Amino acid sequence: MKKDQKKFYFQLFSIHGLVRSENLELGRDADTGGQVKYVVDLAKALGEREEVEQVDLFTRYIDDKRVSSNYKQETEPISKNSRIVRIRCGGKRYMRKELLWPSLDEFADNVIRFNKKHGINPDVFHGHYADAGYVAQRLSATMGIPYIFTGHSLGRSKLNSLINEGLSREQIDKQYNINRRIKAEEDVLRTTDMVITSTRHEIKNQYFLYDNHEIPIFQVIPPGIDVEKFYPFYYDEDENREKPEESMQARHKMQSELERFLKNSNKPLILAICRPDSKKNIQGLVKAFGNNKELQLIANLAIFAGIRKDIDNMDDNERNVLNDLLYLMDKYDLYGKMAIPKKHDPNNEVPELYRMAADSRGVFVNSAFSEPFGLTLIEAASTGVPIVGPDDGGPQDIVKNCKNGILVDTTTPDNIANAIKQILVDVDKWTKFSTNGINGVREYYSWEAHTYSFIKKIKTVVKKYAQEHKEKNNLTFPGQRFKDVKKLIITDIDDTLIGNDNSMKKFIHTLKEKNSSITFGVATGRSLELVKEIFSLKGLPVPHIIISSVGTEIYYGSNYDNLHQDDGWSAHISYQWKPEKIKEALDELDFLKQQEEDGERQFKLSYNMEPNEDNIAIVHQKLTEKKLRYNLIYSRDAYLDILPQRASKGKAIDYLSRKWHISPKNILVAGDSGNDYEMLSGKRLSVVVGNHSHELKDLEGNQRVYFANSEYAAGILEGMEHYKFI
Repeated sequence: MKKDQKKFYFQLFSIHGLVRSENLELGRDADTGGQVKYVVDLAKALGEREEVEQVDLFTRYIDDKRVSSNYKQETEPISKNSRIVRIRCGGKRYMRKELLWPSLDEFADNVIRFNKKHGINPDVFHGHYADAGYVAQRLSATMGIPYIFTGHSLGRSKLNSLINEGLSREQIDKQYNINRRIKAEEDVLRTTDMVITSTRHEIKNQYFLYDNHEIPIFQVIPPGIDVEKFYPFYYDEDENREKPEESMQARHKMQSELERFLKNSNKPLILAICRPDSKKNIQGLVKAFGNNKELQLIANLAIFAGIRKDIDNMDDNERNVLNDLLYLMDKYDLYGKMAIPKKHDPNNEVPELYRMAADSRGVFVNSAFSEPFGLTLIEAASTGVPIVGPDDGGPQDIVKNCKNGILVDTTTPDNIANAIKQILVDVDKWTKFSTNGINGVREYYSWEAHTYSFIKKIKTVVKKYAQEHKEKNNLTFPGQRFKDVKKLIITDIDDTLIGNDNSMKKFIHTLKEKNSSITFGVATGRSLELVKEIFSLKGLPVPHIIISSVGTEIYYGSNYDNLHQDDGWSAHISYQWKPEKIKEALDELDFLKQQEEDGERQFKLSYNMEPNEDNIAIVHQKLTEKKLRYNLIYSRDAYLDILPQRASKGKAIDYLSRKWHISPKNILVAGDSGNDYEMLSGKRLSVVVGNHSHELKDLEGNQRVYFANSEYAAGILEGMEHYKFI
């Protein structure tokens, strides 16, 4: 690489499951499987390339006594130029991926905050699975940075599979949040700059199910494996080769574990390693072995089905599979012939298991009905174990490239048994498959080969994205505008910014002079449409931030045709917001009259109400009786706004402060009425203009609130001078 050539900074996202750099708990649950290993290995391999400056793998911060304390390290090194970064969202407890969807916007916001805090501006975002694809899409739209997507598994395929199992769409959506997942996947396919798949089968048979399948650019880049870790079994025959102590310990432990179950552990080993998931069809493998007496005579069966302590405490899918395995073991009387250990270490023990199977001249079996890729098949092949797998999915590409095994229709147990026997009884075939697998993996499935192709494709993505956006002002992306923002001024519009044209023009002129150091925004009860109307009428420039509808909507932009709504804020305030139930509760109150123009938005209900403290108390009573969550704002002795509990002008500014990492001492706000009360009473610098209403009187004496003598925009300027804000 050229000396002056820019190096890449990648941010990878894999949000769910238990992610750490070493001793991965693969198989602990349905969320901690092959994807976790893939992203950690990818981050490590990319970080070792000379074209790469840094790789950050973002996942979720977890502080939960049920899991290791490793998962609450905010950063954790993987290698010299790669690390894991843990971001908070949805609380601290560990939870399954389907429950994380409502918190993904929070995750994206906190990534933005992390990047701003540390001065990071990555070149590419890479989302893994639908949840991380959603986050990468949000970040891309906000930051003006390209993003790519790897699905790992897809919602429409899962939906079809579950329907075939007899579940209703309602049951599926309730348990798996499948509708939201599929919508996110459709949106990602519509907007992503590239989709990376492991096989052509994924494109033809899985992505083809999506309405937007023709839009993205697909690239097939098979994942790599660590060929040093999964080295060929015959390397251990070299007496001059020093084997690590942990590998020898792992070998001894696994031999002892198998001997607990097997009468004759010297037979060839039929090995299976996978999660206890119904889709993996482990029961089909046991039936294949149990129904075939000849196979039982010539080989042993060992199934490593995840990690378990107490089957009763596992989820329904895993518990049912494991109970089935124990039942089938008993039904076919496979005691002494079949091993089903309770745990294994993926880092040291799994590679040894493959080599033990190869030493015994055994076979590795993946009996899944369909396999999107088949990472374990490659790992086995790399050590020299011939394979048997499904003829549907990724194994087709693996066997085509490596010519190292037999693929069958795994829905029929006899097919599995016959394929295993073919390999075990034919010495020449076993040797040919073993050698082909070792050579094929090194040619097609090493991490060096994967990252070489990955970098090559990423260069085209970055170049194309730059060309497509070269006409755009970078500042149209909020993230580009706000990455360098140090100070922020937010003012109310009516009777604060507007009221005296001369002082208003002087204020705007002052801001233009300080454009590079101060960002300008408004916070108003007006809707976005009414903001546009009054700003156009007054000939005012478009604010960089518009907080509209009493703090329930946030927009960014430099022109009204290209405004960017803050979806993170919308997601945040939507919690427990039930507008229909609120309207129903207040319908019988004759002293309330809903405002006709601009009176109802997604997160705002507005009424006219004459001043009466008893009436306000009655409104509170009605809403609390129904156990509804809300925020009530009464202003100018006339206007009653009901918002989500998390919404207001002040809370919106607090949100912006956190998201863009702007200190409250560098935020100045200005207002004039009760509508602005919460905004003015926070930790930031506040200015109450001279023409304020009596509703703000009790803020007098607050050290952070300056009461200006001047009215309207002149009062804002007076406050700026008071605080030495410019």
